[in-house]
Amino acid sequence: MYQLFIKPFLFLFDPEKVHYFSFTVIRLGSKIPGMSFLIRKFFCLNHPSLEREVFGLRFKNPVGLAAGFDKDAKLYEELSNFGFGFIEIGTLTPKGQDGNPKKRLFRLKNDHAIINRMGFNNEGVDEAVKRLKNNKNVLIGGNIGKNKTTSNENAVNDYIYCFDALFDYVDYFVVNVSSPNTPNLRELQDKEPLTKLLTTLKKRNDQRENSKPILLKIAPDLSNDQLLDIIAIIKEVKIDGVIATNTTLSRADLNSPKSILIEPGGISGKPLNKRSNKVIRFLSEKSNQAFPIIGVGGIHSEEDALRKIEAGASLVQLYTGFVYEGPLLIKKINKALIKNT
Repeated sequence: MYQLFIKPFLFLFDPEKVHYFSFTVIRLGSKIPGMSFLIRKFFCLNHPSLEREVFGLRFKNPVGLAAGFDKDAKLYEELSNFGFGFIEIGTLTPKGQDGNPKKRLFRLKNDHAIINRMGFNNEGVDEAVKRLKNNKNVLIGGNIGKNKTTSNENAVNDYIYCFDALFDYVDYFVVNVSSPNTPNLRELQDKEPLTKLLTTLKKRNDQRENSKPILLKIAPDLSNDQLLDIIAIIKEVKIDGVIATNTTLSRADLNSPKSILIEPGGISGKPLNKRSNKVIRFLSEKSNQAFPIIGVGGIHSEEDALRKIEAGASLVQLYTGFVYEGPLLIKKINKALIKNT
């Protein structure tokens, strides 16, 4: 139904407008008595073999929703009804910001991909916290970043603010220094500033009575030497894991019109699949599986998810595949995982 009717209709319109329209439909639909129950009944798959314990947390299944879809924690409960094992909100910043000027989201239909240059548009971390206070049982990751107007020299203060604000309301944290859509943000992936940032957050975390897992989200465009630096930093600072990977700036081997490909921004979807897998495998092998990895990037089928896990991922996340393939993809992946147990 999604492939035959819903997606072709939605793809007639501007992707960002469709995103917000979809939010409205899901929210209103979920308010119909019995609808949430029916959605869970159709999409959710519960099985003991799907459960995972990763960085001290218990996941009901290993398929999550990646950051960027529900930036402001407006729909995490409704989205979890589609069968996700966990929902990652954000990226959140201390102050609300509009992000980059529109138009900033583009479909690459020929490549089953998306270009985005959203620029951390969000209402601010404090607004998200108000909504998260109503969370009952959805496992939530909090993806945090810095405001566009904050210099890299002062970036650590933005991450601290978000960390403190979210601490009581999320299950794990993701430090996002890899988005290509905030000027100079990726410079924070360099060894010295990244070590400083992660060390500061780790010390703050250790001061808490019950610390939370801290993960680092990295770009797919890092060299092997840079990835080795990432491994060394994680071992030194002793954070809990990595999310591999964010969007890519590469435009290699794409089939979409050049008029779209010249648009600035990061690409997600199928073109990211192989590079993401290579990064996951490199990190897993070179670190001797020293830390868990959440694999994200180009998962459009159950086979894609299984390859990520085979490469070394403990959990996986969807975003663009969720858009192109529909919510049934989650159940298909979980069925394949049960079959391969």
